[in-house]
Formats: sequence, structure tokens, C-alpha cells
Amino acid sequence: MNAEAAERKYGADEGVLTRRKWIEVRDPQDDSLIRRVPAAGSHEMHQAIEEASQGVRTAEEIPVHQRITILNRAADDVCSRSETFAATIAREGSKTIREARKEVARCVETLRLSAEEARRLQGETIPFDQSPGGEGRLGYYYRFPVGLIGAITPFNDPLNLVAHKVGPALASGNSIILKPSSLTPLSALMLKESLAEAGLPEGLYTVVTGYGGEVGDVLVQHPSVRMLSFTGGVKAGEAITRKAGLKKISMELGSNSPVMVLQDADVEEAVESTASGAFWAAGQNCLGVQRAYIEAPVYEEFVHHFLRHTMAYRVGNKLDEKTDMGPLITEGEAIRVESWVQEALDRGARLLCGGKRDGAFYAPTVLIDVPPDCRIAREEVFGPVVSLYRVENMDDAVREANRYDYGLQAGVFTRDLEKAFEVIRRLEAGGVMVNDSSDFRIDAMPFGGVKSSGLGREGVRFAIREMTETKVVCFRLKHS
Repeated sequence: MNAEAAERKYGADEGVLTRRKWIEVRDPQDDSLIRRVPAAGSHEMHQAIEEASQGVRTAEEIPVHQRITILNRAADDVCSRSETFAATIAREGSKTIREARKEVARCVETLRLSAEEARRLQGETIPFDQSPGGEGRLGYYYRFPVGLIGAITPFNDPLNLVAHKVGPALASGNSIILKPSSLTPLSALMLKESLAEAGLPEGLYTVVTGYGGEVGDVLVQHPSVRMLSFTGGVKAGEAITRKAGLKKISMELGSNSPVMVLQDADVEEAVESTASGAFWAAGQNCLGVQRAYIEAPVYEEFVHHFLRHTMAYRVGNKLDEKTDMGPLITEGEAIRVESWVQEALDRGARLLCGGKRDGAFYAPTVLIDVPPDCRIAREEVFGPVVSLYRVENMDDAVREANRYDYGLQAGVFTRDLEKAFEVIRRLEAGGVMVNDSSDFRIDAMPFGGVKSSGLGREGVRFAIREMTETKVVCFRLKHS
């Protein structure tokens, strides 16, 4: 199926161009129109689910070696078109071209990992005679696909987050329907082209473009959808859990990630890593550093170098190789971030640099003395703003890091191994990065959070576990 046919399949009727039948995908940098995609409605989503349900049996019956081949071929295709993919990511979203290239490389890695893990979908034998009455029995367990998976992805990683749902789903023998962000649907459609070119049968990966309020509820509530994989905000995640009914749910719901800098840390290393973690993709990163707790003896030194590093950031044209940071995804998001910063300032916070908006652009911003009950402290800002805090000791840093109802990942900088292990044990988070920013991640590791940061784990191997069920088989043998 070519791109135009893929766009038409679950959208408006031909020639009907009015009243939200089409979505205009615009570049947030200058609001220029990139492309239109269909704004599907509930009828189109029902149709997509019906067709994908029929593809469940096809997905199950594809032999493992063929799944491996398809995923590797798709990875090859993405790699061969890496510059086209990168330009699409950069234009439809917020990433600079250099950031976009890294996302494409990660997508290729995610698809290849999915191919590798397809061959490792194994069970094991069970010694039933370990329990009295289990004598004379022989058996095992194995994993089988859940069936039809519904996936909803956000705008900030429009290709690799899609791959993290589609790759494991296909590797484990499922079919999947994806509802990408209406702001950044083009990368998901391009990945569909790559998988089709690689030989994936029709109906195993379906992309439905539309607005969440019109198609999302159908996907979430439909009984044929046996699992939901969602990446997004806490409120949307809570709404999904109320509507989904009895089906598997995997969610990554973001964070306001903390980093701790202890007095024995390499301050220059901590500054460079923390700044990158705070301002990558204009701060629109679920793992991005939002709060930094610095022990008093190195606080002034850290702040001095952090400001120097931040003010050197080059903000501008996303496609310019020299640009470090582009715009936020919409001007409305930039206005929201601006209002959160202003609220903190009105309540006593101090602005050290940044705090300026130009359309959808918002300058890298550093705050100190932020009251703990401000929105920018307790919620996920999802913008290029970091708050620096002086703490007296490690205990204070851990307590403050755990203050809020998030727990995705955290970072700690220290040369002391005992302190590192103590912080690891006490931090309420799904991941702790030692001498690294909270935003470090590879695509093979388990990824997810505690508290309001989500349910379950992604990372290819771990997503496959979520996307399969366990079946036990037991033979009662006749004795001679």
C-alpha cells in the first residue's frame, strides 16, 4: 500500500474536506503546512479493529524465522532512508536534525532487538512431582500472544516510541493498531511503509490517524482489543484505566525527574550531563532532568558552570546542524510553560537565565528557590526548565527527590560507591543512573516507573513479556 492509500484508508471519504475530516500536520517552528492526514472517526476505528481482529490469526501463524526476517528488513529500510526519516521527525516535531538522527538510529536498534527477541520467546519444563500428588506428570509452560494490541503514542518521540510498541508486538505474534499523536503522525505512517516493504501482511500493523476524543475511546473500550500500550500523561492514563475494562494495560506516564549531585561528584561531568538531560528535545522528554539537588559544598560551583553551559545553548532553526534546541511542539505549549515559570516567580522563585518566549520557542531556563508546592516543582513541566536546589546532605537530597508522586528515573553523581548504593536503595524510581543524567536509556533495558509514572515495563524483551500470556501444559502419564 502506498503512502496516499495508507492515509485514505481510515480517514474521510474522498472529496470530503470539511469539519475536522483532515488533520493538518504543521511545523511548530514556522507553522508551515507539511501534509494532511485523515481525521478518522469512531466508524473508521471500529472498521480498523474489525480488520485487525481478522489479522490476529495471521499474526499467530507467521513462523518465528519470518517475523525475524520482516523486522530486520524493516530495520534495513529505515536505515537506508535515515535522512528522510530524520527530516520528517525534525519537521513534524520539536527535535533538531541532530537529535532526529539519533532517534532514527534508535528505531533501527529497536527493530533489530525485536527480531532478536523473537527467537527467545521461550518457556521451560515444570517438575510437577515437586508437590505431593504430582507424581507421574510431565509438562511445561510457554508464552503465546495476547492477540490484538491497541497502542497510543505521544509527539515527543514520534518514531522510536512507535517502534517500541510495534516491534515487540510483531515479534511476539500479535497484531497492533496504533493511534499516533495527531501532531506528529507522519513518522508512524513511514514506519508502516517500511514494514509493508519488508513483507508484513496487511492488517498486522494498522495506523489510525485522528483525534483522541473521537477514536481513542473506541480503541480503549473495544472488547476485541486485549491489551493497551499507552505513553502519555497521568490524567489520560487514569482515564484509560477507568474505561478499559478487563484487559492488559502497560503505561508510561512521565515524571519530573530528579538528579542529585553529592559533594564528592565530578562537578563538570555532572553539569554537562544534567544540562543535556534538561534541554534535550526542548525539555519534552519524559526522562528529562527537571529538579537538581546539589549538596551545599559544591552548590555555587555547580550553579556557575551550569549557567555558563546553559547560556551557550544555540536555539533556532531545527534543520541547522549547529542548532542545539528547537521550539516546543506548539505555541500553546510554550505559553503554558511560560505561565508555570511566572507562577513560580510570583511565589518567590528566582530566575537565573532564560524565561523568554518567542512564539513556540522558549529559552533554556534555570530557576532557584522554587517553592515545593509550585506546579513547576510538583508536576511534569515538559519544557526546557530546570530548578536547582541547595541541600545540606544526601538524606535531604533523597527525601526531596522522593517528595512527589512520580518515579520514572533519577540520577545521582558521586564517587563514593557506598553512597551510590544507599541512594539506589532509597530512591523511589524505576531506574537510577549513577554518574549520569536521569534521561540515559538504551532500548534493550527494562523501562518504566513507579507511583504515578506508570504500569509495567517497556524495553523490547520486557515489552514482549507484557504482550504475551503464559499457558501451562501438563500430561498425566500412565504407569506400566
